[in-house]
Amino acid sequence: MPSTYPPAAATAARHRQTHRKLADVQSAIAQLRRETERLTVTAIARRAGVSSTFLYENPQARAMVQDAVAATRTRRDRRSTAEHDRVEATWRERALNAEEGLTRAHDEIRAQRQRIGALMGQIRDSETATRSGESVQATVAENAALKRRIRQLTQEHRELQERLEGCRANLRFADDRIGELEAELAERSG
Repeated sequence: MPSTYPPAAATAARHRQTHRKLADVQSAIAQLRRETERLTVTAIARRAGVSSTFLYENPQARAMVQDAVAATRTRRDRRSTAEHDRVEATWRERALNAEEGLTRAHDEIRAQRQRIGALMGQIRDSETATRSGESVQATVAENAALKRRIRQLTQEHRELQERLEGCRANLRFADDRIGELEAELAERSG
């Protein structure tokens, strides 16, 4: 009996030590999940106070680490997808707003041009008919005001056009960047 007791005691001690290490690994994984968003074998080993070799060689430890890393990757991918969708929606909304503003500006310019045409016809009519100097001056003042409004609307149109182009460029850049990030995620996952 004395010859079998020390190996049995050593085996029991190793089992207790292994169970303690597994509990430390599980605790380290839980702590790292709360503290950081990315789990790695090295970080888990360091926090648990075990070697990376233990994490790779022990089947239970390896399964815990693989599950934790996969869950972290899945959460990160979901957050990345949600962020991508949010950014894309923002740029689309900006582009739609710019296009709507541009359409309003075009409509206003068209209406002003029609108004100017009508007023120009009235000026011609007033030149042919004998009018008092006061009504001619009022028409000239109104014509000058309309020309200023045309210049202002033309400037607003130009600014809206530039904003629209900027939004479209930003959207193209965002789409390109998203494509790069998706390709990078695919490479990492593969």
